[in-house]
Amino acid sequence: MKLYAITIKPRTAFGTPLKGDTIFGHFCWQAANQPATLNGGLDRWIELYPTKPFAVFSTAWPRLVENDQTVYAVKRPDLSMAIMFPAKDKDDGLARLIERKANKKKKWLLIEETLALHLKEDHLIDDTALFERYRKLVSPTTARQLGQVRNFMALDRRIHNTINRLTQTTGECFAPFVHENQCYLPETELTIFCLLDPAATDIDRVLQAFKNIGAFGFGRDASSGLGRFMVGEWQELPLPSLPNANACYTLGPAVPEQGAYRQSFFSPFTRFGKHGDRLVLTDKPFKAPIVMADEGAVFLPQSADAFNNPYLGRAVTGISLADPRTVGQGYSMYLPCRLEVH
Repeated sequence: MKLYAITIKPRTAFGTPLKGDTIFGHFCWQAANQPATLNGGLDRWIELYPTKPFAVFSTAWPRLVENDQTVYAVKRPDLSMAIMFPAKDKDDGLARLIERKANKKKKWLLIEETLALHLKEDHLIDDTALFERYRKLVSPTTARQLGQVRNFMALDRRIHNTINRLTQTTGECFAPFVHENQCYLPETELTIFCLLDPAATDIDRVLQAFKNIGAFGFGRDASSGLGRFMVGEWQELPLPSLPNANACYTLGPAVPEQGAYRQSFFSPFTRFGKHGDRLVLTDKPFKAPIVMADEGAVFLPQSADAFNNPYLGRAVTGISLADPRTVGQGYSMYLPCRLEVH
């Protein structure tokens, strides 16, 4: 498979987070509506998907270009604090408590353009530090517009009222509920890493699919203006490798294979999926829940053969009553790394 880094530029807020499995779903709908996106059509590659994925998408990660060097900010690995931040002064309890509190805020791990992963404390930063690096790169006009903003990303909470479609009225006490939208700062750039099977498609057709998604909207409330983005530059990258690797750090949600790993570190994530496009209009628009390991998981394989593939995980089938062909992306691209666990 070939690895590409695709840059997107958010234009509006997002009602649905840009996670790899959801991006895969949007791409599949593009392939369904534009059969030329995949050689032989979508049905052929969906049939092969459980054993041979044609595309694997990562979650979208912040991208910074500093002194002509590209840096990506990804999620801090889901390792214990003791592993990520070894105690420096074991005798001073107060100092350890203060240090631990500061370390908990460091949720971003910086990686270089080569995708070399270093599980070291000096590569970890918090929201404020990421924002300061971002602010140095934006135009003076944007810098003035930021005002008192100090976070790289914000949650916008919008209150809605439940409507009874039979009576066209709200419920009791207006039946309010809240939707959270992710808002990115102006001039923000995000990168989606994409593994492609060259026998299935090429980067030009994938870019066109992304342009269509960005124009019509990604995820929830796309019809009301959310989820818009522009597609920026792209580049082909060599597949990441590390000679003495013994662990895999995931860049997107995954459903790991049973019995394939001797140790696992992850945060569980449940995908309550909903069909898109025309299947949302059926009498069964919701998919079965999928329990996944969220991005930032670290898996230690039983065998070194696991590093022969640039991805881990498996396809998830049987999740739809509306269309039995539906599959979920349980695969995730990973970065090989070295982890000493005792």
